[in-house]
Amino acid sequence: MASSQEPRLLEHGNLKGLSKEMRHGRTAHNMSSSSLRKKSDLTLVSKLRCGLLRNLLTNLQEVILGTKLSVLFPAIPLAILAECYGFGRPWVFALSLLALTPLAERVSFLTEQIAYYTGPTVGGLLNATCGNATELIIAILALSQRKIEVVKYSLLGSILSNLLLVLGTSLFCGGIAHLRPEQKYDRKQADVNILLLLLALLCHMLPLLFRVSSASAALTAIPTLHLSRASSFVMLLGYVAYIIFQLVTHRQLFEASEESADGDDNDVISEEAPVIGFWSGIVWLVGMTAVIALLSEFVVGTIEGASDSWGLSVSFISIILLPIVGNAAEHAGAVIFAFKNKLDISLGVALGSATQISMFVVPLCVVVAWIMGIEMDLNFNLLETGTLALAIIATAFTLQDGTSHYLKGLALLLCYFVIGACFFVSKAPLHQGNVTNFGVKTAPGVVLTA
Repeated sequence: MASSQEPRLLEHGNLKGLSKEMRHGRTAHNMSSSSLRKKSDLTLVSKLRCGLLRNLLTNLQEVILGTKLSVLFPAIPLAILAECYGFGRPWVFALSLLALTPLAERVSFLTEQIAYYTGPTVGGLLNATCGNATELIIAILALSQRKIEVVKYSLLGSILSNLLLVLGTSLFCGGIAHLRPEQKYDRKQADVNILLLLLALLCHMLPLLFRVSSASAALTAIPTLHLSRASSFVMLLGYVAYIIFQLVTHRQLFEASEESADGDDNDVISEEAPVIGFWSGIVWLVGMTAVIALLSEFVVGTIEGASDSWGLSVSFISIILLPIVGNAAEHAGAVIFAFKNKLDISLGVALGSATQISMFVVPLCVVVAWIMGIEMDLNFNLLETGTLALAIIATAFTLQDGTSHYLKGLALLLCYFVIGACFFVSKAPLHQGNVTNFGVKTAPGVVLTA
């Protein structure tokens, strides 16, 4: 047994037996992803005499084959070949979306590996910035192509998916698996996330209300943009305070998730030592991010072609299909932990991801668009903002008493199905072309003159 562990530690020294303090960099997202990992058999690799080759094969086995989603990795070259040889847009879109699924899980794995060397605080910051790397990359690439509506739809879909689909499925499956004993969870984490989600909702509603309250949308375009940018800085400030709250001042509130992950659970890999080196983790993380960026560019460039071919609106594909497939690994992990009566981890995944997107990714996109000279505001239109508000309110009422049963999960799932049906029948076109010479987005048919 000792010989099989030796290759893992050659690159970085003996780091076994790390204290819980050093392992605090693991978040609910990491623990959720760990449910899809599998232990690697390094018996053959350990017999190699060449240290460089041994380390290379060890890294390949841990990074590529160390996940149950490794069967999806062939979708990466297939998506690239489909793009290079001019396959149909729907094929490129579907293969790219499928290939993003294992990559998102591997990014979580690599950030956790790096966190072993950087300590809990820096590791937590890595998780806080890379936890939704796929959504952020897709959003920035869509911004570069001035597809502002796609950015808004995809980010809104990620929030709705986490609040209603992931959380609803977790509560429903956990309630079915534990009918008699009522499932309980720590309300403190949920209260913090719900409070920040309500702050994000306020920042989304004010630009909408400001636009609706005026008789002329053209006259309020620039003030709405300024309000959105100011609100974005407020949201980013709130997110920084949330990170400090989580990693420094009130860490004890978030340690319950790690405690609940311990135990005699053979299906979840609870690593106490890194399996790849620090610099190897950095190189792999950069490489994975580059591949995610390439596939995300394929997704953004072919989403409209897939929409036309499949007869589905871009809003439905962006709000419903993109989050479900792109975050399938993380979502599956949350449901698995709910089955095992570890709702604190499931809630940490769903609410933490929704908070990160609404308080970090969305305002960051507004700021990045500002730097790129693109006029993106926080006005997500009436229908989209209304569904966001109802989703947050429904989630807040669901989590108010610290207990759960399958009916709560079913109610959230039904809310998600109704919202999905709403965007399925919606055939609203994209409004990305409604830009004047001054760069101010206006209502259809409204033209600003000098």
